[in-house]
Amino acid sequence: MHNETNPGGPAGRLLGELPPGRVLTDPDATARYAHDEAEWAPHGTPLAVVRPHTAEEVQRAVRICRDHRVPVVTRGAGTGLSGGANAVDGCVVLTTEAMTAIKELDPVERLAVVEPGVVNETLRTACAEQGLWYPPDPASAPWSTIGGNVATNAGGLCCVKYGVTRDYVLGLQFVTAAGDLVRVGRRTAKGVAGYDLTGLLVGSEGTLGVITEVTVRLRPLRQPEHTVAGYFSSIVDAGRAVAAVAAAGLTPSALELVDRHCLEAVDAWKHMGLSTEAEVVLLGRTDAPGAAGEQEAEEMRRCFEAGGATYAVRSTDQTEADALFDARRLAYPALERLGPVLTEDICVPKAAVPEMLGRIHAIAERHDTLIANIAHAGDGNLHPLLITPPGDEAARARAQAAFHEIIAEALELGGTVTGEHGVGLLKREGLSAELGPEVLALNRAVKDALDPLHLFNPGKVVAYTA
Repeated sequence: MHNETNPGGPAGRLLGELPPGRVLTDPDATARYAHDEAEWAPHGTPLAVVRPHTAEEVQRAVRICRDHRVPVVTRGAGTGLSGGANAVDGCVVLTTEAMTAIKELDPVERLAVVEPGVVNETLRTACAEQGLWYPPDPASAPWSTIGGNVATNAGGLCCVKYGVTRDYVLGLQFVTAAGDLVRVGRRTAKGVAGYDLTGLLVGSEGTLGVITEVTVRLRPLRQPEHTVAGYFSSIVDAGRAVAAVAAAGLTPSALELVDRHCLEAVDAWKHMGLSTEAEVVLLGRTDAPGAAGEQEAEEMRRCFEAGGATYAVRSTDQTEADALFDARRLAYPALERLGPVLTEDICVPKAAVPEMLGRIHAIAERHDTLIANIAHAGDGNLHPLLITPPGDEAARARAQAAFHEIIAEALELGGTVTGEHGVGLLKREGLSAELGPEVLALNRAVKDALDPLHLFNPGKVVAYTA
Protein backbone atom coordinates (compact mmCIF):
# COMPACT_ATOMS: atom_id res chain seq x y z
CA MET A 1 0.00 0.00 0.00
CA HIS A 2 1.20 3.49 -0.83
CA ASN A 3 1.55 5.93 2.03
CA GLU A 4 2.36 9.58 2.56
CA THR A 5 6.13 8.91 2.49
CA ASN A 6 5.83 7.99 -1.19
CA PRO A 7 5.24 11.27 -3.05
CA GLY A 8 4.27 9.35 -6.18
CA GLY A 9 1.60 7.29 -4.40
CA PRO A 10 -2.02 8.35 -4.05
CA ALA A 11 -1.71 9.67 -0.49
CA GLY A 12 1.49 11.49 -1.37
CA ARG A 13 -0.11 13.08 -4.45
CA LEU A 14 -3.19 14.11 -2.47
CA LEU A 15 -0.97 15.74 0.15
CA GLY A 16 1.13 17.43 -2.52
CA GLU A 17 -1.60 18.61 -4.88
CA LEU A 18 -4.31 19.75 -2.46
CA PRO A 19 -4.02 22.74 -0.10
CA PRO A 20 -2.58 22.19 3.39
CA GLY A 21 -4.95 20.67 5.91
CA ARG A 22 -7.16 19.00 3.34
CA VAL A 23 -5.71 15.48 3.68
CA LEU A 24 -5.60 13.32 6.80
CA THR A 25 -3.48 10.17 6.93
CA ASP A 26 -2.91 9.62 10.64
CA PRO A 27 -4.83 6.45 11.61
CA ASP A 28 -6.27 8.03 14.75
CA ALA A 29 -7.69 10.88 12.65
CA THR A 30 -8.96 8.77 9.77
CA ALA A 31 -10.66 6.27 12.08
CA ARG A 32 -13.34 8.87 12.89
CA TYR A 33 -14.41 8.80 9.25
CA ALA A 34 -14.36 5.04 8.70
CA HIS A 35 -18.06 4.32 9.25
CA ASP A 36 -21.51 5.81 9.67
CA GLU A 37 -24.05 5.18 12.48
CA ALA A 38 -24.89 1.63 11.34
CA GLU A 39 -22.99 -0.08 14.14
CA TRP A 40 -23.62 -3.56 12.74
CA ALA A 41 -22.29 -2.86 9.24
CA PRO A 42 -18.68 -3.85 8.54
CA HIS A 43 -16.10 -1.26 7.57
CA GLY A 44 -12.51 -1.15 6.43
CA THR A 45 -9.51 1.11 7.04
CA PRO A 46 -9.11 4.12 4.74
CA LEU A 47 -5.80 5.07 3.19
CA ALA A 48 -6.60 8.75 3.70
CA VAL A 49 -9.42 11.19 4.35
CA VAL A 50 -9.86 14.20 2.08
CA ARG A 51 -11.76 17.28 3.31
CA PRO A 52 -12.17 19.47 0.21
CA HIS A 53 -13.46 23.03 0.40
CA THR A 54 -14.38 23.48 -3.28
CA ALA A 55 -15.76 21.50 -6.19
CA GLU A 56 -12.41 21.87 -7.94
CA GLU A 57 -10.65 20.24 -5.00
CA VAL A 58 -13.12 17.36 -5.17
CA GLN A 59 -12.34 17.03 -8.87
CA ARG A 60 -8.60 17.01 -8.21
CA ALA A 61 -8.96 14.32 -5.56
CA VAL A 62 -11.15 12.12 -7.75
CA ARG A 63 -8.69 12.37 -10.65
CA ILE A 64 -5.80 11.32 -8.42
CA CYS A 65 -7.81 8.36 -7.14
CA ARG A 66 -8.77 7.44 -10.70
CA ASP A 67 -5.13 7.51 -11.79
CA HIS A 68 -4.19 5.10 -9.00
CA ARG A 69 -7.39 2.99 -9.10
CA VAL A 70 -8.12 3.91 -5.47
CA PRO A 71 -11.77 3.63 -4.37
CA VAL A 72 -13.57 6.81 -3.27
CA VAL A 73 -16.16 6.66 -0.49
CA THR A 74 -18.07 9.93 -0.12
CA ARG A 75 -19.35 10.91 3.30
CA GLY A 76 -21.46 13.72 4.72
CA ALA A 77 -22.09 13.98 8.45
CA GLY A 78 -21.92 10.21 8.96
CA THR A 79 -25.49 9.96 10.29
CA GLY A 80 -26.46 7.17 7.88
CA LEU A 81 -27.97 3.96 9.23
CA SER A 82 -27.17 1.40 6.51
CA GLY A 83 -23.37 1.43 6.20
CA GLY A 84 -23.59 3.39 2.95
CA ALA A 85 -20.67 5.66 3.90
CA ASN A 86 -18.48 2.93 5.37
CA ALA A 87 -14.86 2.77 4.26
CA VAL A 88 -13.36 -0.16 2.39
CA ASP A 89 -9.73 -1.08 2.98
CA GLY A 90 -7.32 1.21 1.14
CA CYS A 91 -9.98 3.70 0.01
CA VAL A 92 -10.01 7.47 0.19
CA VAL A 93 -12.89 8.78 2.26
CA LEU A 94 -13.97 12.09 0.77
CA THR A 95 -15.97 14.08 3.31
CA THR A 96 -17.98 17.10 2.19
CA GLU A 97 -18.32 18.43 5.76
CA ALA A 98 -16.31 21.59 4.97
CA MET A 99 -18.45 22.53 1.94
CA THR A 100 -21.06 24.50 3.87
CA ALA A 101 -21.98 27.51 1.73
CA ILE A 102 -25.56 28.49 0.97
CA LYS A 103 -24.67 30.06 -2.36
CA GLU A 104 -28.06 31.41 -3.31
CA LEU A 105 -31.53 31.73 -1.84
CA ASP A 106 -34.02 33.12 -4.36
CA PRO A 107 -37.47 34.01 -2.98
CA VAL A 108 -38.86 34.81 -6.44
CA GLU A 109 -37.90 31.53 -8.11
CA ARG A 110 -38.28 29.75 -4.76
CA LEU A 111 -35.01 27.86 -4.95
CA ALA A 112 -31.77 27.55 -3.06
CA VAL A 113 -28.30 26.57 -4.25
CA VAL A 114 -26.22 24.92 -1.54
CA GLU A 115 -23.04 22.96 -1.07
CA PRO A 116 -23.45 19.37 0.12
CA GLY A 117 -22.09 19.97 3.63
CA VAL A 118 -24.91 22.35 4.58
CA VAL A 119 -26.83 20.90 7.54
CA ASN A 120 -30.51 20.33 6.79
CA GLU A 121 -31.75 22.47 9.68
CA THR A 122 -29.34 25.29 8.77
CA LEU A 123 -30.93 25.48 5.33
CA ARG A 124 -34.44 25.35 6.78
CA THR A 125 -33.63 28.20 9.19
CA ALA A 126 -32.17 30.35 6.40
CA CYS A 127 -35.25 29.68 4.26
CA ALA A 128 -37.62 30.64 7.08
CA GLU A 129 -35.91 34.03 7.36
CA GLN A 130 -37.00 34.64 3.75
CA GLY A 131 -40.55 33.36 4.28
CA LEU A 132 -39.69 30.06 2.59
CA TRP A 133 -39.60 26.41 3.56
CA TYR A 134 -37.52 23.37 2.57
CA PRO A 135 -39.82 20.44 3.43
CA PRO A 136 -37.67 17.26 3.65
CA ASP A 137 -37.05 16.88 7.39
CA PRO A 138 -35.46 13.62 8.48
CA ALA A 139 -35.32 13.05 12.23
CA SER A 140 -31.58 13.72 11.89
CA ALA A 141 -32.23 17.21 10.41
CA PRO A 142 -30.25 18.97 13.17
CA TRP A 143 -27.14 16.97 12.22
CA SER A 144 -27.46 15.44 8.74
CA THR A 145 -26.33 17.29 5.62
CA ILE A 146 -28.09 18.04 2.36
CA GLY A 147 -25.50 15.97 0.48
CA GLY A 148 -26.22 12.93 2.63
CA ASN A 149 -29.97 13.55 2.35
CA VAL A 150 -29.63 13.60 -1.44
CA ALA A 151 -27.46 10.48 -1.44
CA THR A 152 -30.13 8.46 0.38
CA ASN A 153 -33.23 10.31 -0.88
CA ALA A 154 -34.11 11.06 2.73
CA GLY A 155 -37.69 11.51 3.84
CA GLY A 156 -38.89 12.79 7.16
CA LEU A 157 -41.82 13.65 9.35
CA CYS A 158 -43.73 15.89 6.93
CA CYS A 159 -43.09 13.82 3.81
CA VAL A 160 -46.44 12.04 4.12
CA LYS A 161 -47.91 15.22 2.61
CA TYR A 162 -45.00 17.02 0.98
CA GLY A 163 -42.79 14.32 -0.49
CA VAL A 164 -39.15 13.29 -0.11
CA THR A 165 -35.80 14.77 -1.11
CA ARG A 166 -36.06 13.73 -4.77
CA ASP A 167 -39.23 15.84 -5.09
CA TYR A 168 -37.21 18.98 -4.24
CA VAL A 169 -33.92 18.51 -6.07
CA LEU A 170 -33.97 20.53 -9.28
CA GLY A 171 -30.34 20.19 -10.28
CA LEU A 172 -26.91 18.95 -9.24
CA GLN A 173 -23.27 19.64 -9.86
CA PHE A 174 -21.11 16.53 -9.45
CA VAL A 175 -17.77 15.00 -10.30
CA THR A 176 -17.94 11.98 -12.59
CA ALA A 177 -15.80 8.86 -12.47
CA ALA A 178 -13.81 10.34 -15.36
CA GLY A 179 -12.97 13.33 -13.18
CA ASP A 180 -15.22 15.78 -15.03
CA LEU A 181 -17.19 18.44 -13.18
CA VAL A 182 -20.68 18.53 -14.72
CA ARG A 183 -24.14 19.99 -14.14
CA VAL A 184 -27.43 18.20 -14.60
CA GLY A 185 -30.99 19.31 -14.04
CA ARG A 186 -32.45 22.78 -14.29
CA ARG A 187 -33.52 25.95 -12.46
CA THR A 188 -36.83 26.38 -14.27
CA ALA A 189 -40.21 25.22 -12.99
CA LYS A 190 -40.50 22.76 -15.87
CA GLY A 191 -38.02 20.88 -18.04
CA VAL A 192 -37.77 17.50 -19.77
CA ALA A 193 -34.53 17.82 -21.74
CA GLY A 194 -32.75 14.47 -21.85
CA TYR A 195 -32.78 11.65 -19.34
CA ASP A 196 -33.43 12.51 -15.71
CA LEU A 197 -29.86 12.23 -14.50
CA THR A 198 -30.66 14.39 -11.49
CA GLY A 199 -33.27 11.91 -10.29
CA LEU A 200 -30.85 9.07 -10.98
CA LEU A 201 -28.16 10.59 -8.76
CA VAL A 202 -30.62 11.20 -5.90
CA GLY A 203 -30.63 8.04 -3.81
CA SER A 204 -27.55 6.57 -5.51
CA GLU A 205 -25.55 6.62 -2.23
CA GLY A 206 -22.33 7.93 -3.74
CA THR A 207 -22.01 5.07 -6.21
CA LEU A 208 -22.35 7.16 -9.39
CA GLY A 209 -20.62 10.46 -8.66
CA VAL A 210 -19.52 12.93 -5.99
CA ILE A 211 -22.12 15.67 -5.52
CA THR A 212 -20.60 19.13 -5.06
CA GLU A 213 -23.67 21.40 -5.31
CA VAL A 214 -27.44 20.99 -5.01
CA THR A 215 -30.22 23.20 -6.34
CA VAL A 216 -33.43 22.63 -4.38
CA ARG A 217 -37.01 23.73 -4.81
CA LEU A 218 -38.62 25.67 -1.94
CA ARG A 219 -42.17 26.31 -0.79
CA PRO A 220 -43.79 29.20 1.09
CA LEU A 221 -43.85 28.92 4.87
CA ARG A 222 -46.71 26.80 6.19
CA GLN A 223 -49.69 27.70 8.29
CA PRO A 224 -49.42 26.85 12.02
CA GLU A 225 -50.19 23.19 12.62
CA HIS A 226 -52.86 21.52 14.73
CA THR A 227 -51.65 18.46 16.68
CA VAL A 228 -53.62 15.36 17.60
CA ALA A 229 -52.30 12.75 20.03
CA GLY A 230 -53.72 9.26 20.43
CA TYR A 231 -52.80 6.67 23.05
CA PHE A 232 -53.19 2.97 22.26
CA SER A 233 -52.90 -0.22 24.26
CA SER A 234 -51.42 -2.18 21.33
CA ILE A 235 -49.30 -1.43 18.31
CA VAL A 236 -51.82 -3.16 16.03
CA ASP A 237 -54.58 -0.80 17.20
CA ALA A 238 -52.34 2.15 16.37
CA GLY A 239 -51.82 0.62 12.92
CA ARG A 240 -55.58 0.39 12.46
CA ALA A 241 -55.87 4.08 13.26
CA VAL A 242 -53.25 4.85 10.59
CA ALA A 243 -55.26 2.86 8.07
CA ALA A 244 -58.43 4.68 9.18
CA VAL A 245 -56.79 8.07 8.53
CA ALA A 246 -55.89 6.95 5.01
CA ALA A 247 -59.35 5.48 4.37
CA ALA A 248 -60.95 8.77 5.43
CA GLY A 249 -59.04 10.55 2.67
CA LEU A 250 -57.06 12.71 5.08
CA THR A 251 -53.55 13.90 4.23
CA PRO A 252 -51.92 14.91 7.50
CA SER A 253 -48.79 17.04 7.47
CA ALA A 254 -47.30 14.44 9.83
CA LEU A 255 -48.45 11.12 11.25
CA GLU A 256 -45.83 9.59 13.51
CA LEU A 257 -45.82 6.49 15.71
CA VAL A 258 -43.73 6.20 18.89
CA ASP A 259 -43.97 3.27 21.27
CA ARG A 260 -43.49 3.10 25.03
CA HIS A 261 -39.92 1.78 24.76
CA CYS A 262 -38.92 4.92 22.84
CA LEU A 263 -40.69 7.35 25.17
CA GLU A 264 -39.16 5.74 28.24
CA ALA A 265 -35.68 5.88 26.70
CA VAL A 266 -36.08 9.57 25.85
CA ASP A 267 -37.40 10.29 29.34
CA ALA A 268 -34.50 8.48 31.00
CA TRP A 269 -32.10 10.58 28.94
CA LYS A 270 -33.73 14.00 28.72
CA HIS A 271 -36.17 13.94 31.69
CA MET A 272 -38.95 15.43 29.57
CA GLY A 273 -41.76 13.91 31.62
CA LEU A 274 -43.35 12.28 28.58
CA SER A 275 -43.62 8.64 29.66
CA THR A 276 -47.16 7.34 29.39
CA GLU A 277 -49.07 4.27 30.41
CA ALA A 278 -49.96 3.74 26.75
CA GLU A 279 -48.06 1.13 24.76
CA VAL A 280 -48.07 3.32 21.64
CA VAL A 281 -48.62 6.99 20.87
CA LEU A 282 -49.73 8.32 17.47
CA LEU A 283 -48.89 11.94 16.73
CA GLY A 284 -50.83 13.57 13.92
CA ARG A 285 -50.59 17.06 12.52
CA THR A 286 -52.47 19.08 9.93
CA ASP A 287 -51.46 22.41 8.43
CA ALA A 288 -54.65 23.02 6.47
CA PRO A 289 -55.61 26.72 6.83
CA GLY A 290 -58.35 28.11 9.03
CA ALA A 291 -61.51 26.15 9.63
CA ALA A 292 -60.31 23.37 7.30
CA GLY A 293 -57.43 22.67 9.67
CA GLU A 294 -59.78 22.54 12.66
CA GLN A 295 -62.04 20.13 10.82
CA GLU A 296 -59.20 17.88 9.61
CA ALA A 297 -57.75 17.69 13.12
CA GLU A 298 -61.13 16.65 14.51
CA GLU A 299 -61.57 14.02 11.78
CA MET A 300 -58.11 12.65 12.58
CA ARG A 301 -59.00 12.45 16.27
CA ARG A 302 -62.13 10.45 15.38
CA CYS A 303 -60.02 8.11 13.22
CA PHE A 304 -57.75 7.51 16.20
CA GLU A 305 -60.78 6.59 18.30
CA ALA A 306 -62.12 4.34 15.52
CA GLY A 307 -58.79 2.53 15.48
CA GLY A 308 -59.06 1.74 19.16
CA ALA A 309 -57.40 4.65 20.95
CA THR A 310 -57.85 4.58 24.69
CA TYR A 311 -57.45 8.35 24.64
CA ALA A 312 -57.37 10.80 21.72
CA VAL A 313 -57.19 14.56 22.00
CA ARG A 314 -56.45 17.68 19.99
CA SER A 315 -53.58 19.42 21.73
CA THR A 316 -54.15 23.01 22.80
CA ASP A 317 -50.69 23.34 24.32
CA GLN A 318 -48.16 24.04 21.56
CA THR A 319 -45.21 23.52 23.91
CA GLU A 320 -46.50 20.09 24.89
CA ALA A 321 -47.19 19.19 21.26
CA ASP A 322 -43.69 20.25 20.20
CA ALA A 323 -42.20 18.22 23.07
CA LEU A 324 -43.93 15.08 21.79
CA PHE A 325 -42.46 15.59 18.32
CA ASP A 326 -39.06 16.38 19.83
CA ALA A 327 -39.26 13.04 21.62
CA ARG A 328 -39.94 11.35 18.29
CA ARG A 329 -36.78 12.86 16.84
CA LEU A 330 -34.72 11.89 19.89
CA ALA A 331 -35.91 8.28 20.00
CA TYR A 332 -33.03 6.73 18.07
CA PRO A 333 -30.12 8.34 19.97
CA ALA A 334 -31.96 7.67 23.24
CA LEU A 335 -32.25 3.97 22.45
CA GLU A 336 -28.59 3.81 21.43
CA ARG A 337 -27.76 4.47 25.07
CA LEU A 338 -29.29 1.08 25.97
CA GLY A 339 -27.08 -0.99 23.68
CA PRO A 340 -26.29 -1.65 20.00
CA VAL A 341 -29.29 -0.80 17.80
CA LEU A 342 -30.05 -2.42 14.45
CA THR A 343 -32.41 -0.08 12.62
CA GLU A 344 -34.96 -1.27 10.08
CA ASP A 345 -36.37 0.98 7.36
CA ILE A 346 -39.13 -0.90 5.57
CA CYS A 347 -42.07 0.73 3.82
CA VAL A 348 -45.40 -0.99 3.17
CA PRO A 349 -48.72 0.14 1.67
CA LYS A 350 -50.69 2.20 4.18
CA ALA A 351 -53.47 -0.39 4.29
CA ALA A 352 -50.88 -3.00 5.32
CA VAL A 353 -49.50 -1.01 8.28
CA PRO A 354 -51.55 -2.79 10.98
CA GLU A 355 -50.70 -6.22 9.57
CA MET A 356 -46.99 -5.36 9.32
CA LEU A 357 -46.89 -3.99 12.86
CA GLY A 358 -48.52 -7.19 14.08
CA ARG A 359 -45.93 -9.27 12.26
CA ILE A 360 -43.10 -7.22 13.77
CA HIS A 361 -44.52 -7.88 17.23
CA ALA A 362 -44.67 -11.61 16.49
CA ILE A 363 -41.10 -11.60 15.14
CA ALA A 364 -39.87 -9.91 18.33
CA GLU A 365 -41.45 -12.63 20.46
CA ARG A 366 -40.29 -15.45 18.19
CA HIS A 367 -36.66 -14.30 18.28
CA ASP A 368 -36.70 -13.12 21.91
CA THR A 369 -35.55 -9.68 20.75
CA LEU A 370 -36.49 -6.26 22.10
CA ILE A 371 -37.93 -4.30 19.19
CA ALA A 372 -38.91 -0.68 19.79
CA ASN A 373 -41.00 1.01 17.13
CA ILE A 374 -40.97 4.45 15.60
CA ALA A 375 -42.50 5.15 12.23
CA HIS A 376 -43.48 7.68 9.62
CA ALA A 377 -46.76 5.83 9.92
CA GLY A 378 -48.71 8.05 7.54
CA ASP A 379 -46.76 6.83 4.52
CA GLY A 380 -46.11 3.29 5.75
CA ASN A 381 -42.42 3.87 6.47
CA LEU A 382 -41.71 1.81 9.61
CA HIS A 383 -38.51 1.90 11.66
CA PRO A 384 -38.39 -1.09 14.02
CA LEU A 385 -35.34 -0.69 16.26
CA LEU A 386 -33.77 -3.97 17.35
CA ILE A 387 -31.88 -3.54 20.63
CA THR A 388 -29.40 -5.98 22.14
CA PRO A 389 -27.40 -5.93 25.37
CA PRO A 390 -23.76 -4.90 24.83
CA GLY A 391 -21.50 -7.89 24.24
CA ASP A 392 -24.33 -10.44 23.99
CA GLU A 393 -23.46 -12.29 20.78
CA ALA A 394 -26.40 -14.71 21.05
CA ALA A 395 -28.80 -11.77 21.27
CA ARG A 396 -27.06 -10.15 18.32
CA ALA A 397 -27.55 -13.28 16.20
CA ARG A 398 -31.23 -13.42 17.14
CA ALA A 399 -31.65 -9.75 16.25
CA GLN A 400 -30.00 -10.23 12.86
CA ALA A 401 -32.35 -13.13 12.12
CA ALA A 402 -35.30 -10.94 13.11
CA PHE A 403 -33.98 -8.12 10.89
CA HIS A 404 -34.00 -10.35 7.81
CA GLU A 405 -37.39 -11.78 8.66
CA ILE A 406 -38.89 -8.30 8.88
CA ILE A 407 -37.57 -7.57 5.39
CA ALA A 408 -39.11 -10.77 4.03
CA GLU A 409 -42.48 -9.98 5.63
CA ALA A 410 -42.46 -6.43 4.22
CA LEU A 411 -41.82 -7.73 0.72
CA GLU A 412 -44.62 -10.29 1.12
CA LEU A 413 -47.01 -7.43 1.91
CA GLY A 414 -46.02 -5.53 -1.24
CA GLY A 415 -43.50 -3.26 0.45
CA THR A 416 -39.89 -2.26 -0.06
CA VAL A 417 -36.70 -2.95 1.88
CA THR A 418 -35.85 0.71 2.42
CA GLY A 419 -37.93 3.85 2.43
CA GLU A 420 -35.23 6.44 3.11
CA HIS A 421 -32.11 5.09 4.82
CA GLY A 422 -30.72 3.50 1.67
CA VAL A 423 -29.41 0.05 0.79
CA GLY A 424 -25.79 0.56 1.82
CA LEU A 425 -24.38 -2.70 3.14
CA LEU A 426 -27.23 -3.92 5.32
CA LYS A 427 -29.93 -4.18 2.65
CA ARG A 428 -28.09 -5.64 -0.36
CA GLU A 429 -29.60 -9.09 0.09
CA GLY A 430 -33.06 -7.60 0.51
CA LEU A 431 -32.58 -5.45 -2.59
CA SER A 432 -31.82 -8.53 -4.68
CA ALA A 433 -34.99 -10.19 -3.39
CA GLU A 434 -37.05 -7.09 -4.15
CA LEU A 435 -35.73 -6.30 -7.62
CA GLY A 436 -35.09 -9.73 -9.09
CA PRO A 437 -32.21 -10.63 -11.42
CA GLU A 438 -33.43 -8.75 -14.52
CA VAL A 439 -33.93 -5.39 -12.81
CA LEU A 440 -30.76 -5.85 -10.76
CA ALA A 441 -28.92 -6.29 -14.05
CA LEU A 442 -30.33 -2.97 -15.27
CA ASN A 443 -29.06 -1.29 -12.11
CA ARG A 444 -25.63 -2.79 -12.63
CA ALA A 445 -25.65 -1.60 -16.25
CA VAL A 446 -26.15 1.97 -15.03
CA LYS A 447 -23.28 1.54 -12.57
CA ASP A 448 -21.03 0.12 -15.28
CA ALA A 449 -21.81 3.03 -17.60
CA LEU A 450 -21.20 5.83 -15.10
CA ASP A 451 -18.43 4.20 -13.05
CA PRO A 452 -16.74 1.60 -15.27
CA LEU A 453 -13.81 1.11 -12.87
CA HIS A 454 -16.17 0.67 -9.89
CA LEU A 455 -14.23 3.22 -7.87
CA PHE A 456 -17.20 5.05 -6.31
CA ASN A 457 -18.35 3.44 -3.08
CA PRO A 458 -17.61 -0.14 -4.20
CA GLY A 459 -19.58 -2.98 -2.67
CA LYS A 460 -22.56 -0.79 -1.80
CA VAL A 461 -26.12 -1.00 -3.11
CA VAL A 462 -25.87 -3.16 -6.28
CA ALA A 463 -22.86 -5.20 -5.21
CA TYR A 464 -21.38 -7.51 -7.83
CA THR A 465 -20.45 -10.19 -5.33
CA ALA A 466 -22.32 -11.35 -2.25
